[in-house]
Amino acid sequence: MSAPEAVDPRGPRFAAVVTTVVLVVVLATGWWPLLAAQTVVFAIGAFVGLKPAPYSVLYRLAVAPRLQPTDEREDVRPLRFAQAVGFAFALVGTIGYASGVTALGIVATALALFAAFLNGAFGFCLGCEMYLLLKRLSPRAGSAS
Repeated sequence: MSAPEAVDPRGPRFAAVVTTVVLVVVLATGWWPLLAAQTVVFAIGAFVGLKPAPYSVLYRLAVAPRLQPTDEREDVRPLRFAQAVGFAFALVGTIGYASGVTALGIVATALALFAAFLNGAFGFCLGCEMYLLLKRLSPRAGSAS
């Protein structure tokens, strides 16, 4: 069995900072097409992979070359799960705004912002922690290593 794909943990944290800024702009302006674009970014990260995700590409091309190399790596599975959770909240938020149920849009966007801010500011990935908790609670978790 091969080892799971791993990434430089600074990349997802950078993406969380960008996501935080995007979601703050959405909440400040109510401009839901920007939230729809963020929903697509989450979808790419969750369902296609982190490598082609727009903020990952930006990190690799513009930020990483300016940083010292690191040997630290992070498993992509929890990160992709976190992107899927972000996708779900952003999708609900987009639907809320687009359908005129603005309160739903605001609440869903604020919850996504909370998670992105925790990761960007403190390095605490709420979705990753959810993934690990669900993995521990899974009946097959005891047999997996």
